[in-house]
Amino acid sequence: MGALSDAKKAYRLLTRALASRSAVQRVRRRLAEREPHPLDHFQVAVYFADGAVNMYQMRQWYRPLAELSKRWPVVVLSRSATGAEKLLDEDGPPVAFVPKVRDLERFIAQQDIRVVLYVNQNTRNFQMFRYGRRWHVFINHGESDKMYMTTNQYKAYDYAFVAGQAARDRLSRTLWDYDVDRRTMDIGRPQADHYSGTLPYTPDERTVVLYAPTWEGDRPSALYGSIATHGEALVKKLLATGAHRVIYRPHPRSGVVDEAYGAAHRRIISAINAANSADPTAQHVYDHGAELGWQLSAADVAIVDISAMVYDRLAAGKPLMITRPADERASIDTTGYLADCEWLTVEGASRIVTEVERVRADDAAVARLRMWVQHYFGDTTPGVATEKFHAAVETLMQEWEQWQAHEVGAIREDEDDDDEEADEEDA
Repeated sequence: MGALSDAKKAYRLLTRALASRSAVQRVRRRLAEREPHPLDHFQVAVYFADGAVNMYQMRQWYRPLAELSKRWPVVVLSRSATGAEKLLDEDGPPVAFVPKVRDLERFIAQQDIRVVLYVNQNTRNFQMFRYGRRWHVFINHGESDKMYMTTNQYKAYDYAFVAGQAARDRLSRTLWDYDVDRRTMDIGRPQADHYSGTLPYTPDERTVVLYAPTWEGDRPSALYGSIATHGEALVKKLLATGAHRVIYRPHPRSGVVDEAYGAAHRRIISAINAANSADPTAQHVYDHGAELGWQLSAADVAIVDISAMVYDRLAAGKPLMITRPADERASIDTTGYLADCEWLTVEGASRIVTEVERVRADDAAVARLRMWVQHYFGDTTPGVATEKFHAAVETLMQEWEQWQAHEVGAIREDEDDDDEEADEEDA
């Protein structure tokens, strides 16, 4: 049995190695067909050491980075072949494929990179930290109250761009000897200024409801998924009214652990298909695409599980309900928005039509939402977050110039001192 298990592991490792080598060759061929990057051109780099599986962390930054590059040219330093291949497929920012440290060193030496941005906490980030004389900045890939948002790894970066006051408060509560005021800069959520995708339906008088549940979870504390407990009931109720349009966007891993959960997910899809067949004008949507943006902006009301989707939707500043986990073992952080959100219980799912209208019309609910939006993201007026993002980068660029000037001045002073000593010796 042990020998068989070892053989399977060896086969998987060999398969991965061959796939990786093939991906490397494809990426190198594609880049060879393009014009080489101009020398001393890029001033901002996004360091991304992950593969295709975590492209969602990069994807949401494509448009903000494209806007930023109009002033400061941006390049992605991609360490993984599958990640680089996806970046090339998706027409993201310019890519430098630097799988080995020597590749990274060579590219860095040829460019004028002053600010390096990081979207996650990959351990290979430390290979980039070795390069001084530039700012290393953690920008993350979302906003939430998860433990990930207060990791001590924040201290490894020169600065962190955070969404707003909620992030500052979390860091202040959790990290010892971390100067939050000096080392963080508020930028809101620039992604919300660049929602991607086009509507797959024709807008009309229907109330659009986004239902975006997470997967079932793999441990008691993470049993947040609502498809089997809330989802079937609420979707069927909304489909039956003729006055609502459902956008169903489940987590792609839904059903991987619990077959019953997967079966409920498939029944929801079948119900949506049946409703569209019965009334083609309904245009309900089963959304399983890569782009996330239009859904958050278009929905009149969103229903989500405890996940990053809570905060993605919160940044849109529009009515939101959170499904209350049916399993009491699920861990709920009540120090932030979840202490005051609009919960949707299992019982409430059966009267979802009433609940949807309530959160849209309840002045108190609307006021609470606005307060929490301000707390997490600051001013969400379109364009403001982008301005903050650019202003933060501008500040770092100015600091870079000051340090550079200081260093040049110090070198000149040393040279002058050497000249004076030489003159004295000649005399």
